[in-house]
Amino acid sequence: MNPPASSHPGPDQDLAKVLWSFADVLREDGVSGIEYVEQLACLIFLKLADEQSRRPLNPVEVTGYDAWAEIRWSAGEGQQERYEQALDRLAYGPGNLGLLFRKAQNRIPDPAKLSRLIDLVDSYPWSGQGSPGRGAVFEALLARMAADTKTGAGQFFTPRPLIEAIVQCVQPGVGDTIIDPACGTGGFLTKSFEYLVEHFPPGVTPAERARLTAGAFSGTELVDATARLATMNLVLHGLTRADAQPLIAVGDALAQTPTRHATLVLTTPPFSRRSTIAGETYAYYRPDFWAETGNRQLNFLQHVHSLLQLNGRAAVVVSDNVLFEGGAGEHVRRRLLDACDVHTLLRLPPGVFYATGLKTNVLFFDKAAPRPDGRPSTKQLWVYDLRSHRPASTKTTTLTSADYDDFVSAYRPGRPRSERVESHVFRSFSVEDLLARDRTNFDLLAADPPDDPLAPAEPEADLHHMAQEIAGELRSALEELTALTEALRPYGAHGDGPDLGPAT
Repeated sequence: MNPPASSHPGPDQDLAKVLWSFADVLREDGVSGIEYVEQLACLIFLKLADEQSRRPLNPVEVTGYDAWAEIRWSAGEGQQERYEQALDRLAYGPGNLGLLFRKAQNRIPDPAKLSRLIDLVDSYPWSGQGSPGRGAVFEALLARMAADTKTGAGQFFTPRPLIEAIVQCVQPGVGDTIIDPACGTGGFLTKSFEYLVEHFPPGVTPAERARLTAGAFSGTELVDATARLATMNLVLHGLTRADAQPLIAVGDALAQTPTRHATLVLTTPPFSRRSTIAGETYAYYRPDFWAETGNRQLNFLQHVHSLLQLNGRAAVVVSDNVLFEGGAGEHVRRRLLDACDVHTLLRLPPGVFYATGLKTNVLFFDKAAPRPDGRPSTKQLWVYDLRSHRPASTKTTTLTSADYDDFVSAYRPGRPRSERVESHVFRSFSVEDLLARDRTNFDLLAADPPDDPLAPAEPEADLHHMAQEIAGELRSALEELTALTEALRPYGAHGDGPDLGPAT
């Protein structure tokens, strides 16, 4: 296991800029940003596999045949045909190979433009000495893709400065099993891996090294195309599995009780409020859940609790409604306070994520053993207020790593929480105060508190919450419509509809 090659941000960014410039060329053919990055992922993987098979020492055969050479040295429509044949053939491969090419399609209809893109990928080495920081290049492409607001691609992309701050706080170690049940493009997994490599402790045993490629990192993603991007991101960062099992599982993480557990769960569940089937709100009936609800984020919060081993820790990005919603929301918050040490809440300013005005937070908690006296496992919730008196983020004022430095410092990673110090933006609230609040809501701000910071919200605040809920429902409907539009794209205006298979 070698550290990711990301120590040269200049050249990496230059290559990402060159690669992304071709997206503008393809946009006139109707190729979206996410479709373009998908094509790049497939082509880069094929080129990388070709380089690994030709290494003078320890060559590795990945694809089972000389796929890149067949594509590279064909021309015109023959090249396009070879590429499409490779996509179909490799979709049946084992492990990450099959996951990368599962349901992959050629989205570049012009053979000449496809040939130019193949030449561009072929002109750079992707492994060995002299190769670019391939993980950093792909991350830069994902960031550019996320900015393509027309396709809603940003919903799969948690801003990397935020992820880095969270990872610095939870400090992944060689003994951790790290799971992201809603992994998107794999940011939490890659940043955790980078942190672990950079802080690799001395005296690590061969067995500890071996477990890092035996399932120490894994994720689940609902959408095939996004799982492909996540897999490519992990592979380019050097994350592999010795048992040839895929790093990312494709499916609904909420559909069943976990069969394996984690010491560390890091995730950003989908922000769309409701789980729907055929337009109807769908609630998950699981014996390990505290409440039956159609609220997807509340369900993921319960799922994270089930995923954690005893004494495991978690950081979950949630929207504001999770902090104050009544009914099932209140029940989940009460049970979470009881079963876990809910110790830190980071309040983020609006606009950190792709959705304009969306207000988000990071909830940190540890799964604790029941206390002998029967009292809640939570004793104090520390609230860091990065929201008050701060303008909302925009494309030109997005938060950088430096904006989170004070929070990380106040969190005191690796130190007892008894050493934390209150400030005008960082305050603690006892569990008794939380349980006494209306609906046990966590809608707390630390900066410039009023005389009674635990006083009930003013009517105006309730109206604001109602407006947020309505906006959340509208965003959810828009995301579902966007996903349906993308799913129907290959069939055109007069093509056959998708084969939905037998009814179940």
